[in-house]
Amino acid sequence: MKLMIASDIHGSAYYCEKMIEAYKREKADKLLLLGDLLYHGPRNDLPKDYNPKAVITMLNAMKEDLLCVRGNCDTEVDQMVLEFPILADYCFIELDGHTIFATHGHHHNPANPPMLKKGEILLNGHTHIPANQDMADFIYMNPGSVSIPKENSAHGYMIYDQEFIWKDLDGNVIDMM
Repeated sequence: MKLMIASDIHGSAYYCEKMIEAYKREKADKLLLLGDLLYHGPRNDLPKDYNPKAVITMLNAMKEDLLCVRGNCDTEVDQMVLEFPILADYCFIELDGHTIFATHGHHHNPANPPMLKKGEILLNGHTHIPANQDMADFIYMNPGSVSIPKENSAHGYMIYDQEFIWKDLDGNVIDMM
């Protein structure tokens, strides 16, 4: 399975559209969203083209392609307008022998990991900073943010196609090794 992983759209219609264009270009089987879909949050500036209603329309149009976990900015009100489930705090994914614990990151993160076996992957967004780190007991990965990247990182996402690859929204590979 080819999987695209993205996080932290925060209501930006501009970057949501670029993310969907990347998804189509990548020809992935599913898009895993790691939360914070519609609201920008009180600590963030408004992202470019902040328009949650447009983001709702774009994401609902591709609901069959989406897997999603809940971010700290996602609420029951958001679930009322989105036609795919967004309120799970985490999910487990098995990909080619990789066990992945996918979550937003505000509860489980490298400082507070879930119970993982050595070599399993903790995958989260929330920090808006891409990461690929061996934490000794587990591997920590983060796709960064689609709309509000931090620490001079790119507006980006990850692809899993037998290996994990980080890319900016134009499809350029970001070296994370």
